[in-house]
Amino acid sequence: MRILPAIDLKGGRVVRLRQGDYGRETVYGDDPVAWASHWRDEGAQELHLVDLDGAKDGHPVNFAAVRAILERVGLPCQLGGGVRDAATVASWLEAGVARVIVGTLALTQPELVRDLIAAHPGRVVLGIDARDGKVAARGWLDLSDVTARDLAARFEDLPLAAIVFTDIARDGTLEGPNFETTFDLARGTRHPVIASGGVSSLEDLRRLAQAEVQVAGCIVGRALYDGCFTLAQALEAARTGS
Repeated sequence: MRILPAIDLKGGRVVRLRQGDYGRETVYGDDPVAWASHWRDEGAQELHLVDLDGAKDGHPVNFAAVRAILERVGLPCQLGGGVRDAATVASWLEAGVARVIVGTLALTQPELVRDLIAAHPGRVVLGIDARDGKVAARGWLDLSDVTARDLAARFEDLPLAAIVFTDIARDGTLEGPNFETTFDLARGTRHPVIASGGVSSLEDLRRLAQAEVQVAGCIVGRALYDGCFTLAQALEAARTGS
């Protein structure tokens, strides 16, 4: 199982939100490149970047910080937040992002997303962010009536790079992932599923890695920044399940 350290960007700084609430943030530093370099030096093979301002505003905001990470750190990065049209997908891919995450766009313009996935095979990730079983949009501010499983099914026949599933209620809480929904989603799709939200311990990572259904990866944020475990320990737990 892959481990992707998360770098969430707000106002050019590295932050973590609690349950997606923009009013409850913890700031971990004002140098995103330093954090990205730190995770690389600790053994990260890839990074998960989120433009939180972009997710809220509907267009890229932290472009300079992302560009600096891409140019100076040398790791593949997947990026989400504020990706609401084809031009934004193209611009991020041209800038050097390995994979672009679409979430709100998948809800609001599914046909456009289908075209984007077909045009960029293996480089578009479906981001499914859910609260109480229902998919949220626009920086987690709007809640739809669509379930995670139903949204994934709309793109099952296309060459997605992966599906990232986040339980918003657990994100940034250190209360553990939503294992049940993550495993259910992984059973119902042929695409790699990456777990996100709530990881608090190495035991959480072992449970994901040892699951009967395959979980392809896990995004880890606050647990790493707060020192609950080291990245080396996380990578070992994900690799061996022990």
